[in-house]
Amino acid sequence: MFKRKAKKIMALMLALVFVFAFTGCSQKPATEEKAPAPTEQAAASKIEEIQKKGKLVLGTSADYPPYEFHKLTNGKDEIVGFDIEIAKTIAADLGVELEIKDMKFDGLLAALVVDDIDFIVAGMVPKEERKKSVDFSKQYYQAEQRILIRAEDQDKLKTPEDFKGLKVGAQKSTVQEDIALGIEGAEVKSLSKITDLVLELKNKKIDAIVLVDPVAAAYTKQNSDLVVPEISFGTEEGVAIAVNKGNEDLVEAINKTIDKLLSEGKIDKFIEEATTLAEEE
Repeated sequence: MFKRKAKKIMALMLALVFVFAFTGCSQKPATEEKAPAPTEQAAASKIEEIQKKGKLVLGTSADYPPYEFHKLTNGKDEIVGFDIEIAKTIAADLGVELEIKDMKFDGLLAALVVDDIDFIVAGMVPKEERKKSVDFSKQYYQAEQRILIRAEDQDKLKTPEDFKGLKVGAQKSTVQEDIALGIEGAEVKSLSKITDLVLELKNKKIDAIVLVDPVAAAYTKQNSDLVVPEISFGTEEGVAIAVNKGNEDLVEAINKTIDKLLSEGKIDKFIEEATTLAEEE
């Protein structure tokens, strides 16, 4: 009887072992059942994104000769200037086409932040306030700050003090606007476009416009009734190219192109050619 019980117990144990063994083989390990989802691939870099779409979108304000301005060539309106040549070189180095968006200067940073454009080349000074929202390349050009007046006023407007009580114009959101605001006793009028300021000056609605030297000189070539007196408001900090934050690869690529252009003397050549274009009627 004991043997029979022992046999039954042994058979029961063997059965239980078989069941557990079968169950263990049929179930997936916990690590297989709840395997973590594969990690998402890192977001494409800005340069990869640009190369995928095949174009680099430039934001500029084309009323700033010889930096960027409209020019009628063979009956076709084109945006030209030494900033544009720099932008074209950057696009070529990335192997893509350049698309130009012309807009008001004071709207450029907002367009960049929301990625409507890829970069800004518009004679822009990398002021600390701007650096809070965008990044900048190294500086590629520096010029003197001057003032544009009517030729008929050149005998009476010879020093910054002579503008006390007068109306001085400047482009909105620029270093030149800051300079105008610093002229003691002057009333400042700020507009988005320099062409509008020049019209105001010629129509005697303002008495002067603060401009960077090559721009002021370009407008005197186009308007014989305007002159640049021997008044200097110092040298600008230098202009740079703006890129949205988080795109270090694009900033690095832009800096590489700027280094190449500077070492080859190409920027000076671009400035010379753009100045000649701006002087042509």
